[in-house]
Amino acid sequence: MLDKIYEETMAILKSCEIDFNNPPIKPEPLITINEVTIGSPGNLLCITGSEGSGKTNYLGGLISGVIRKDGDVIDTLGTEIKNNRTGNAVLVYDTEQSEDQLFKNLTFILKRANLDFPPTWFKAYCLVGMSRKERMQVIFQSMDRFYYEYSGIHMVVIDGIADLIAGVNDETQSVELVEELFRLAGIYKTCIVSVLHLSPSGMKLRGHLGSEIQRKAAGILSIEKEDNTNTSVVKALKVRDGSPLDVPLIQFGWNKELNRHVFLGEKSKADSEARKMEDLASTARDIFSSKQSYSYQDLIKAIMDLLYVKERMAKNYIKYMKDLNIIEKGAGTHGEFTLVQLPF
Repeated sequence: MLDKIYEETMAILKSCEIDFNNPPIKPEPLITINEVTIGSPGNLLCITGSEGSGKTNYLGGLISGVIRKDGDVIDTLGTEIKNNRTGNAVLVYDTEQSEDQLFKNLTFILKRANLDFPPTWFKAYCLVGMSRKERMQVIFQSMDRFYYEYSGIHMVVIDGIADLIAGVNDETQSVELVEELFRLAGIYKTCIVSVLHLSPSGMKLRGHLGSEIQRKAAGILSIEKEDNTNTSVVKALKVRDGSPLDVPLIQFGWNKELNRHVFLGEKSKADSEARKMEDLASTARDIFSSKQSYSYQDLIKAIMDLLYVKERMAKNYIKYMKDLNIIEKGAGTHGEFTLVQLPF
């Protein structure tokens, strides 16, 4: 009787069942930094940062790496990119820049990739003149169209994901948008790269939309501008495997002779340690701003809720904070954690 009642449901569920005799093929990483996977097929990657930090320039480095000819070695601003050898679609949707500015940026991208003209499978669209609802519709439907035309989608870029919904704090639309993007990334086995501004705190993305992206994205990269050196620094806020604090800081800046941005190497170990200290201290201040002390389990939950990381990573954050003397544990077996008075 139950088989008959749930026949349709079980038929749908069957297609989602894990077959241990035929494990899924692990996708090749699409974007890596120092051999750490940042973006891969079936996942979302978010690039964030404040206004003028260099997000567009870094994004151009990624795109040029994807469209370059097989065997060409170019400067992709310190990030390793798997180029599009099979000729699948590469799609760019821009909701923020004018058509003229987008064309100018794409021209720089082609030059970086040593190309005079873009490949036929590379498509770029300026969606500024469309309504938010129209933008979502054309993105979703064109992805399906190009998937079949080019036998797959290598990478999708949405520059200005916040302009697809009414506002970044609209919880319902934020959840629906991110879930749909995550679903499409899985169906088309592609990496969807989105660009979203960073909140003032520096560790979280803006609004409910940012919260949903932090939950779902496999990788989040933040671009920060250093005023004293006029260079941009790329740091990982989230990676699927391992700790983002272990991903080296890479930097890029403008080269007058080449008339473009170039990779300037990794930041020193001292700079990386200072960054780790600042980020962990900022996180600790946010957590302890509403409560003076936490048990170990409550502190794990607080970190998971704030940064949208899993339990294992939250435990690593606690260990880092203890080792750097940012937090301390009270005496006794059940002693609670408190914030150390930091000098900065």
